[in-house]
Amino acid sequence: MWKRIHALTIKEFLALLKDRKSRVVIIIPPLIQLFVFSYAATYDLKEVPFAVYNEDTGEAARELIAGFRDSPTFRQAAEIARDSEIAPLIDGKDVLLVLRIGQRFTEDLLAGRPASVQVLIDGRNSNTASIALSYARAIVGSFNTRWAERRGLQGFPATLDVRAWFNPNFDSLWFIAPGIVGTLTLVVTLLVTALSVAREREQGTFDQLLVTPLRPFEILVGKALPGMIIGTFEATLIIVAAVLWFQIPLRGSLLTLYTGISFFLLSAVGMGLLISSLAVTQQQGLLGAFMFLVPAIILSGFATPIANMSPPVQVLTLLNPMRYFMVILRSVFIEGTPFGLLLDQFWPMAVIGVAALTLAAALFRKRMY
Repeated sequence: MWKRIHALTIKEFLALLKDRKSRVVIIIPPLIQLFVFSYAATYDLKEVPFAVYNEDTGEAARELIAGFRDSPTFRQAAEIARDSEIAPLIDGKDVLLVLRIGQRFTEDLLAGRPASVQVLIDGRNSNTASIALSYARAIVGSFNTRWAERRGLQGFPATLDVRAWFNPNFDSLWFIAPGIVGTLTLVVTLLVTALSVAREREQGTFDQLLVTPLRPFEILVGKALPGMIIGTFEATLIIVAAVLWFQIPLRGSLLTLYTGISFFLLSAVGMGLLISSLAVTQQQGLLGAFMFLVPAIILSGFATPIANMSPPVQVLTLLNPMRYFMVILRSVFIEGTPFGLLLDQFWPMAVIGVAALTLAAALFRKRMY
């Protein structure tokens, strides 16, 4: 069996790589898109969940907190009573920032001394963090103006002390580049597999497969392996470019990263073969691939945070393997998340991949018998 699968795999590679234009398409466009997206992509901010850690019972602290609560940009998601509660909220993405007011805040302001307010902010999405920080500064600035006018003071009574987690310099590329790894890997892998069976039908060689000793399972594996191998190559190429050229930190382990890549490629190849089994011509396969690609990228959290989407759309994203792969990529690159904490992202991609491959195999069997 494995000899037949090996022979079919070699045939697929030869059909794909014998054309010089095909070889160029596999390598050059992803690199061009990597540079374009990395330098050009931007994001908008819609909602800022925050937590309050108030150690001061004075009027100034209450007034400043009210400024955040009354702002349409911010939504208070938690009240903190001790230091140990800060890390879980930010690590779990329950809040974007924590507003911490010290015990002497009101006392210092009443005494005419500058008072510091600490903002601990999640820097993983640097663009979101920067915009949220500008809103926070505006609220503190408004508080300063009101406080100074009532007491005839000069200068800035309250100042912000900012600490960013995971991305201290607010470099947007740290957030964008890992997402591009997933996007371009999906594009190349899906196109390679979505056109596979359609190309056989269009060239008339699919009927030749039907008279070979190859069983549907063997054909499926032989069609899937080239996509898996090419997808791994593409992902590796983009990761190397991101780390060496753009200096993106890779804080997690390669084992965790490539486990995520393997499960993602399994789901991507499954979707590609499913599309290919339904398409009669390469044009139909190409259209089917793009019909899946566009919503998959939009609903992945690459450009728009999933938390900002409407509840029905958030439920729909659960069927999208890109959603889970984006979490894995950014967690491994920026946070250095260990393997065990990403198990809940691995198994959904495996389920999607197995389901898609099973359905594709059923369609192959239907066509063959």
